[in-house]
Amino acid sequence: MMAGMTGEETRTAMSPPIRSSAQDAELQPPAMRAWMTRVVIIGIVLTALNLRPAITSLGALLEEVRDGLGMSGSFAGLLTSVPPLCFAVFGVMAPRLARRFGPAAVVCAGMVAIAAGLAIRPFAGNTAGFLVASALALMGIAVSNVLMPVIVKRWFPDRVGSMTGLYSMALALGTAAAAAVTVPMTRALGGSWHAGLAVWAGLAAVAVLPWIPLVRARGTALSRDAASTPASAHGVPSASAAGQEPSALRITRSRTAWALAVFFGLQATAAYITMGWMAQIFRDAGVPAGTAGLLLAVTMVMGVPLAFVIPRLATRLPHQGPIVVALGVCGLVGYAGLYLAPAGGAWAWALLLGIANCAFPLALTMVGMRARTGAGVAQLSAFAQSTGYLISIPGPLLVGVLYQHSGGWGLPIALMAGLMIPQIVVGILAGRDRTVEDEAARRR
Repeated sequence: MMAGMTGEETRTAMSPPIRSSAQDAELQPPAMRAWMTRVVIIGIVLTALNLRPAITSLGALLEEVRDGLGMSGSFAGLLTSVPPLCFAVFGVMAPRLARRFGPAAVVCAGMVAIAAGLAIRPFAGNTAGFLVASALALMGIAVSNVLMPVIVKRWFPDRVGSMTGLYSMALALGTAAAAAVTVPMTRALGGSWHAGLAVWAGLAAVAVLPWIPLVRARGTALSRDAASTPASAHGVPSASAAGQEPSALRITRSRTAWALAVFFGLQATAAYITMGWMAQIFRDAGVPAGTAGLLLAVTMVMGVPLAFVIPRLATRLPHQGPIVVALGVCGLVGYAGLYLAPAGGAWAWALLLGIANCAFPLALTMVGMRARTGAGVAQLSAFAQSTGYLISIPGPLLVGVLYQHSGGWGLPIALMAGLMIPQIVVGILAGRDRTVEDEAARRR
């Protein structure tokens, strides 16, 4: 979802110079410029806060939702597979929509879609309606996933790192908050899971507000830049913008590209299984619902500090394999703990799995390191993310099927641990010091 950031760090030599929104904003009066900048920052933070509560709030109340809708374990598994499917399918639409309407307008519409989907789904009345409303919310998340890095880069070209850190922190906090407070908030609202899920629509509605003045200010650089400059999913000017075709890079000929795509897919599989099922694992082990939500929150919030540390460490190493192995070992120990003593060591397993889930910022960092040119970064990012999200779709569904038919968590946890082994292997391959341009050139 944030790998597009790296694709904007450099531009191809054939592309004409394009002013950033921040540069164009310099033409505005100082007071207007400062006001617009503050509004964009608020919009970025509020949007990031809304990019995961639709998923983790459902994970905290999955048992109540299943009972209320008469949902089978297999269908619940399907429901936990919907997020990566929506991210893979709807995220592709974001660049085209942004070229036509501007990224601010599309993100604003995305927040509206999230608010509408979260407000509708608890009261849909059946599993099909619940699924459709969830897909609506996830569609809004998908387009915002792609466009937020573009907005960060264009408004803050000299502060990409700090703004990305702010964005990442807000995303992790939103993820953790939804996991931690959904259950107690549900109890405070009378114990209805409908209200406990619907309340998150309010946060999404608030996130619409800062984008409205930016959408209305059609003369601002943000709208003008997106409306006049065709760009790829990662903010890099397209071939039509340059007036000529980009260099022909056969990304599928690169072994590193495939390794990185599979690594991205397997870490996403683990993350969505965790968000969708970990609270249920603890609850089935006798952990109270509120505590299970807090444990999931602990796992999610680990991404706040480590999202700053891991990328910096990775860029200082010629080979990122040791980091891959360290994260993988944490995951294996955490899964072993879930199997042997899920309730007794619950807090330790939550911490370890939270560390393991920080393979996500590592994957994004490696995308930027495994390509030499801006065009290569953009192609690698698009390939790794789209392929990776498709790979991650079956995992949560398979966990639900195994859980239903085995009547316990032994087989699902074994599957989770088993997937960690190939994740370590392909992560080591993806972490080697080489570029996709060199590999693609050698295989022509």
